[in-house]
Amino acid sequence: MKTTRTLKAALFSVLLTCGIVSAQAALAADQTVRVGIMSGEDEDVWRAVAANAAKHGIKVKITTFSDYTQPNEALAQHDLDANSFQHKPYLDAQIAARHYDIVPVGFTYVQPIGLYSRKVKSVAALTQNATIGVPNDPSNEGRALLLLQANGLIKLRADVGLLPTARDIAENPKHIQIKELDAGIVGRAISDVDAAVVNTDWAIKAGIQIPQERIAQEKVPGNPYRNFIAVNAKDAKAAWVKTLVDSYQQANVASSILTVYHGATLPAWDGAPQH
Repeated sequence: MKTTRTLKAALFSVLLTCGIVSAQAALAADQTVRVGIMSGEDEDVWRAVAANAAKHGIKVKITTFSDYTQPNEALAQHDLDANSFQHKPYLDAQIAARHYDIVPVGFTYVQPIGLYSRKVKSVAALTQNATIGVPNDPSNEGRALLLLQANGLIKLRADVGLLPTARDIAENPKHIQIKELDAGIVGRAISDVDAAVVNTDWAIKAGIQIPQERIAQEKVPGNPYRNFIAVNAKDAKAAWVKTLVDSYQQANVASSILTVYHGATLPAWDGAPQH
């Protein structure tokens, strides 16, 4: 009799455990992950990611933004589970200013920032007192100024790191006029300045011809501006995060990146195809 009760108890325990496992599996299969991205070409890229994730029980719900400051705020407020739009210098600047507890969890792509012009065909052709538009947010302005320095137009003070501002210009032999504009506007202002430093995504949206109107571009090897998927720090070890990153870092997603960005944006995770 005691043996029968023991067997029944054991059987009940097994059934209960199976029920819990089944419920957890069903929950995982129905899990929705809310991801914030910038509107435009990335929407096509993330359709491929979502298709990959769906095969592993994750439904990716995309929210698009047109302002770079919004996706991190939405993530911090838990209106999103993840975002994918930024590089480390930008996130570092946002954390310093707004004290976010946000961390990168997987690389996506790199968009080498470019100097574009409709008035000259080379950097050397820029004249004295030429006006160059640059993005006005800290990380992208710093990136723009470093590109101008790399092409001999200005010299920055030593040890400015990745976030110099126009105040850090130590030498300016051509008296270049730096015009600070919102990142989303600087590309559309290309006809109003002699040249403009524009992020790849905004260059495409502004109708800039890549590479025909590009007169300089930052180097790709060792680029510190690789974009990534980011989450709140408390979620960094969650199983869905690994699934999301793995769903992004696939050959079909790399192909989508190269196609929608016309080769101007390159997959940036380890081992990613570049063409």
